[in-house]
Amino acid sequence: MQHTLSIGADIGGTHITCAAVKIHEGKLLTETLSRATYNHESSAETILQSWAKALNNTLSKIDESQLAGIGFAIPGPFDYQNGISEMEHKFKNLFGLHIPSALKPLLDTQKDLPMRFLNDASSFAVGESWLGEGQGFQKVVVITLGTGFGSAFIEDGVPVVYGEEVPKEGCLWHLPFKDSIADDYFSTRWFIGEYLKQTGFSILGVKDLMDKPSTDAVARDLFLQFGQNLADCLAAPLQKFGASVLIIGGNIAHALPLFGDKFSEGLAKAGVSLNVVVSRHSEHAALIGSARLLDDAFWGKVSAQLPNI
Repeated sequence: MQHTLSIGADIGGTHITCAAVKIHEGKLLTETLSRATYNHESSAETILQSWAKALNNTLSKIDESQLAGIGFAIPGPFDYQNGISEMEHKFKNLFGLHIPSALKPLLDTQKDLPMRFLNDASSFAVGESWLGEGQGFQKVVVITLGTGFGSAFIEDGVPVVYGEEVPKEGCLWHLPFKDSIADDYFSTRWFIGEYLKQTGFSILGVKDLMDKPSTDAVARDLFLQFGQNLADCLAAPLQKFGASVLIIGGNIAHALPLFGDKFSEGLAKAGVSLNVVVSRHSEHAALIGSARLLDDAFWGKVSAQLPNI
């Protein structure tokens, strides 16, 4: 029987989400969505059992004879070519572990399912460029703004991770910015830290600030400052790559109405003109992107880049 399905799995610091996807259409089967929670500091056994719980739930809802394998959207550092975790900050107890060997015995299937891996931000970008806001554009840049600052550069649907047109590994988080690195300015902790510094009050996250700008001058100014900073950071990489569209995902993307004008104004002053849009697929984009790794033709293009990540 022809393999028409694959499972996409999005690995976060607190939960796994997975679903079956029609490989060639990218249609996510919502009835197969499954989720399990954990703490990334837990033991390897606990984490893997949580992953298996979610995957087994999805497996139970499909005809596994149609299943080509499982694709994982997973943070780095990670040996994506060989499936070995190199993370020491997150998932430190998975360090050095060959994920397929450790996970397969926990799955409720007799099949030896192939497992393929890609950076989580890259997987999100693959999904968006294939079937989301990047559809129809040759060069797409995707950023995710949340607990950290993720990014990916996509050309003809495939992540670009080396060459003169993109920063190292297609990543922006590590680039020097002001007195630190970009990740410290374009993540939730920047808003929390700046608001505390300027007001003496603690907030839990950006959502707490989104209702305040009409009455809170500090909140309003923080969003404007964030927009200007983001333009200052992104203008050169966007111009160098020649991107036609910038897609923004992550929790902070919901605040685009509060910083978008300042951001676009900053890009325009730097001579950068492109579409700026918020992801519509949200978390589903990473599932679709990771599931696509089981399309052998697509995997051939992506895997050629993996040694450079």
